Amino acid sequence: MATVIEHAHPVQIPVNHVQLDGDLIIPEHAHGLVVFAHGSGSSRHSSRNRYVATELRQAGLATMLMDLLTRREEQVDARTAHLRFDINLLADRLVAAAEYLALDPRTMNLPIGLFGASTGGGAALVAAARKPQLVRAVVSRGGRPDLAEDALPRVRCPVLLIVGGEDQQVIELNRHSMAQMRTEAELAIIPGATHLFEEEGALEQVALLAAEFFNRHLQHQQDKLVLDGLDPRDDM
Repeated sequence: MATVIEHAHPVQIPVNHVQLDGDLIIPEHAHGLVVFAHGSGSSRHSSRNRYVATELRQAGLATMLMDLLTRREEQVDARTAHLRFDINLLADRLVAAAEYLALDPRTMNLPIGLFGASTGGGAALVAAARKPQLVRAVVSRGGRPDLAEDALPRVRCPVLLIVGGEDQQVIELNRHSMAQMRTEAELAIIPGATHLFEEEGALEQVALLAAEFFNRHLQHQQDKLVLDGLDPRDDM
């Protein structure tokens, strides 16, 4: 198979009084866009999320890896660990990114999905609850949907929760959270995997599950947008 050269487009997302850095990559004939919400203490350079993003692009999905905190905020958070659990702050920034991408000529016709890891899973669900016409699917990897609290019943898009089979506490948190949702929700448990999916083949399974889920739901949404002549920006 020939090597595909990917071109990353640096993006700066303005939100309130800060600018957030992101890397946008759009494969040819993309039919959806996935924005990544990294977990606690991580960034857009997360090796796990970058691997999953590469696999999603192979499946025809554009990806946006972004920092949810500025460099200065990351330095503060490294000492205090409080910003990584500020789910409303992180959700605000995911919403800002989705709104920005819905206006960008390169991505404005691509249905948007969110991929959240760890605490980013909770932030992704809050963002989806706030913008139901903009966020069309959510995948959570080892996520903390319980941190979304009262936003869970307001999520309208399909949700896939992926958890490692050895991550018992998080499995229970995900099951409890899924019971509070009123939308199409699935729980996928990867046998033998721990919280970071570092076991051989575990992250590959995450990527396969996420690609299939996003393709199923975002492709359907793109087809519907084309048929109905809808503009996702109407909800902004």
